[in-house]
Amino acid sequence: MLKIILLGWILGIAMMGYSFPNLISMSWYFVPFILIFWGIYCLKRNKWGENTYIKASLMIGSTCCTLILGYVYADHALLERLKHKEILPRTTSEVVYVRKIGENTEQGIKQPIEILSQNKPPVVWVAYIDDSILQSIEIKNKSLALGQYYQVQGMLKPIHGYANAGGFDQEKWFIQQNWMSSLQVKQIAPLSSQDVYRLGFQNHLKQQQTLWSRFSLSIEQLRLNFRIDLQQQPLKYKALILALLTGDRSLMDQNTELLFQRFGISHLLAISGPHVLILAAFFTWLMTRIIPKFKPKIYLRCPRQILLIVPFCGCVFVYTAFVGFEIPALRTLLLTLIASFFLLLKHEIRPFNLLLYTASLSLLIDPFGILSAAFWLSYGACFILLNIYQSMHRHSDSVPNLTQKIWKNIQVLIQSQWKIFIALLPLVLIFFNQVSWIAPIANLIVIPFLGGVIVPLGIIAACISLIIPSLGQLLFHINDLLIGLLFFILNGLDHLFHPVLHTFSLTPMLLLSIGLGILMLFLPKASIPRSWAFLCICPVFLMTWGKRDTYISVIDVGQGQSIFIQDSSMRMLIDTGGYYDESKFSMGQKVVVPYLKSQGVTQLDRILLSHLDQDHSGALDAVLQQIKVSHLMANETLPQQTLSLLKDASFSKCHAGQTWQTVDMRLQILSPESMHDQQVRYDRNENSCVVYLELLKANGLHRFLMMGDAGWLTEYQILQKYPDLKVDVLILGHHGSKHSSSYDFLRHYRPKIAVASVGYTNRYGHPSMQTISRLEALNIPLYTTIQSGNITFRIEDNRVELEQYRQAFKWMNPKPQ
Repeated sequence: MLKIILLGWILGIAMMGYSFPNLISMSWYFVPFILIFWGIYCLKRNKWGENTYIKASLMIGSTCCTLILGYVYADHALLERLKHKEILPRTTSEVVYVRKIGENTEQGIKQPIEILSQNKPPVVWVAYIDDSILQSIEIKNKSLALGQYYQVQGMLKPIHGYANAGGFDQEKWFIQQNWMSSLQVKQIAPLSSQDVYRLGFQNHLKQQQTLWSRFSLSIEQLRLNFRIDLQQQPLKYKALILALLTGDRSLMDQNTELLFQRFGISHLLAISGPHVLILAAFFTWLMTRIIPKFKPKIYLRCPRQILLIVPFCGCVFVYTAFVGFEIPALRTLLLTLIASFFLLLKHEIRPFNLLLYTASLSLLIDPFGILSAAFWLSYGACFILLNIYQSMHRHSDSVPNLTQKIWKNIQVLIQSQWKIFIALLPLVLIFFNQVSWIAPIANLIVIPFLGGVIVPLGIIAACISLIIPSLGQLLFHINDLLIGLLFFILNGLDHLFHPVLHTFSLTPMLLLSIGLGILMLFLPKASIPRSWAFLCICPVFLMTWGKRDTYISVIDVGQGQSIFIQDSSMRMLIDTGGYYDESKFSMGQKVVVPYLKSQGVTQLDRILLSHLDQDHSGALDAVLQQIKVSHLMANETLPQQTLSLLKDASFSKCHAGQTWQTVDMRLQILSPESMHDQQVRYDRNENSCVVYLELLKANGLHRFLMMGDAGWLTEYQILQKYPDLKVDVLILGHHGSKHSSSYDFLRHYRPKIAVASVGYTNRYGHPSMQTISRLEALNIPLYTTIQSGNITFRIEDNRVELEQYRQAFKWMNPKPQ
């Protein structure tokens, strides 16, 4: 019963960020009711103890109770953290304290800083400091001095990511890391203790003298010292050694990370449970050699296994603190402490129960761990490994011959990589939207070599270097040669197989279906027939022929525009958006394609580019590389480099008068008139393709006018040519620029709502105050991708409903304080 109840607790915390107001109000009545029920059950246990129905009711009620408590606990923690999230940009001057080491960036460093306040508790921001500013205060080692106070001035930049399904949620990541904002530093100056005292932060100065604060600071300083020592040594793979030893990836180069990503082994760059246990096992082994030699009588007073618990747990704690209490390391610490507790009580240790207790306790300590991919992948992998361990244990009992046992275990080990790959596939797709088919082979080769040789040798070298630096450096050099051998193998496999990351992002229902199917495959054989698992996976194939929803979605691409349109027979993209430099950040790969994949899109019937400005078409090449397209349209001929990516797709120019219709919708091009490319390029904005779309089977918001970057001249021409046009939703021209959406145009068509696709704090000031004033004067509501994220118009019961992606998650929609 306890396992089911704890699963309810984990599930409740997993609902963090979602809004369930009824669940919170229910807790005031339901939780006391369950407690009373338990009290009555305990009083009448002799009478009710064997009643199956009462036991089942108690178990279900208790599970629901812990689910509600888990959600309330997580929701309260989230709301408390969101109180400190900055939501408005401003210039600021702050007194800060440095508790964590910084990381390298292309321009300087990224440094977590603790912001001090007289009336509020300290919060953490991330400061971006350019090299020129670092040189002015003679900063070394790419990190501000630990334990030092600074006066900083700069531009506060609240975290505001692209809010679409399928993409990376930057705001969730910052909340999970407890970073409340970012700060672009303009000036910085160190402060002495006397300066800090005069500024009124005496309490903070006292807090830094506590035992825990000094311990944390010394551990962080030790991490920085290892980085400095490795940087000074002539090692080729010092960045990888540092990442495996301390979890510090600040020295990693992009090529190494891309190589590990292509092989699907990026998780090996992070600290894992075995890293922690290797050090503890090494230290405990030393204790077993020292105690019998110098103090053997200790074993007479205390059993050997009990005596070694303290140094073993102590080492696990120190190393967990050393790597910054990362989730895999914290999991190992809690697992070790709970297992030791059971051992002291001489209680039977069951691996699955131990894992469940550890997960529940870790979420009680830090409920925000539930938002991390590391939590799910770490515990998911442990669950599979326990399954494999039990399998190996059964095989070893049934095979008497040692050679046969070894061969059988090797077979199980090989099978385990495919099991882990398949079992974690839904989680990998949810968090990363991509997968490498060669990952099981790479893991089979790399994990034993990395976990059995390189990591232990690196940890031993680090420990010895603290005592005998020269010997430690020698071991680091040996480790460097072994890593070179590993890279030789990986580069050989890379040349042989040319692995690539395949981008997948399935719909929530399909992910749930696949997850249930895989869970059934890993249940004990006697539980249910394995063939049932394939029934769960069938929807993956059946959805191809299922009826598709009809909707229009304005994708949040920041300062740009991309609109996805789908009905029962057509999928179309109007514009692709684009970052100002796609080589630095690919809007196509990071935002548009993940969104399309999350909608189950593998092929588009049509892409229409309103015009070829970067913010409307810059992501086109990335989309064409990953999504098959049947037909491409634009208001002018595309560059030859882009046309070469079309493959079997056709191309045509859009112009006024073109119309096409499906069962569910009709589309018409209203502007521009047919003209040569040279004429289009003379004024690309005014010659944007203006699209009018009408949903034929819906009421309400069912007529859409999409203006591209057209301005007043095009609006005047449309007014003259289409005076009787009916408009419910107007996608504002030129992102709400003051030179578009004229008062006469808005007054004539009177749209029910207006939508602006704009970037947060964009340098153009879109949507302009003039346009907002015109809309307000005509009582036309304005929705922007800044406040709403992805804006979707979906047909529900023949009516078009408006959905705003930011409304779905509390961390994306904080209220101003």
